[in-house]
Amino acid sequence: MERSTETYLNPWFSIWTQPRATIRQIIRTNPKQSVILLAALGGFAEALDRASYKDAGDDFSVVMIVLMAMSLGALGGILAMYVYGWLLSWTGNWINGQGHREEIRAAIAWANVPVIWALLLWIPQYALIGREMFMAEAYSLTESTTTFVLFFGLAVIEVILGIWAFIIFLKCLGEVQGFSAWKALWNCIIPLLVVGLPFVLIIGLFTW
Repeated sequence: MERSTETYLNPWFSIWTQPRATIRQIIRTNPKQSVILLAALGGFAEALDRASYKDAGDDFSVVMIVLMAMSLGALGGILAMYVYGWLLSWTGNWINGQGHREEIRAAIAWANVPVIWALLLWIPQYALIGREMFMAEAYSLTESTTTFVLFFGLAVIEVILGIWAFIIFLKCLGEVQGFSAWKALWNCIIPLLVVGLPFVLIIGLFTW
C-alpha cells in the first residue's frame, strides 16, 4: 500500500507562512478544531487593546479590566466569529464563493494566531509601565527614554502582527472560498456595505 508523503503542519506555527496549506489541512481533517478557543482568545486580545485605547485604567483596576476582557471580550470574539462567518458566507455566494460557514469560521478563528501570540508582548509592556498601559497619562514613558523606546518597539511589533493576522485571514478566507486574497478582501467589504450603509443612511435621515 502506498504511504502518504504529505507532511503534517502544526497550525499554530505553519499558519504564519503557509496559511493556505494550513487551512486546507484543517478543513480536510477537522474544521471545528480549536475554533471556539481561538475566537475567545482573539476576542480577549481585542478587548485588552480596546481597554488600552479607551484609557479604561482611569476608571477600573487592572484586575477588573482583565476579568472583563476574559469574559465579555472572549464572548464577543465567539459571537463575532459566528455572525461575521454567516455574513461572509451569505455575501460570498454573490461572488461565487464556495466555502461553507463551518469552513469560513475556521478561517476567521485560525487567523487569530498572530494576535494570540502577541498577547505575550503584554508581559514586558506591563513590566515597563504597569497600570499606565490603560491610562490616559503614561508618565513612565516621558521620564525614561529607554522605557519609551522599549515600549514603542513592542507596540510596533504588536501592530505588525495585527497586520499580518489580517493578511493571513484574507489568504485563509480566499482558500476556503476559492478566491484570491484580493477577492477575499472584497468579500470582507461587501458585508460592511450591506449592513453598515443602511445604518449610516438611517442615522443621516434622523440627524439631517
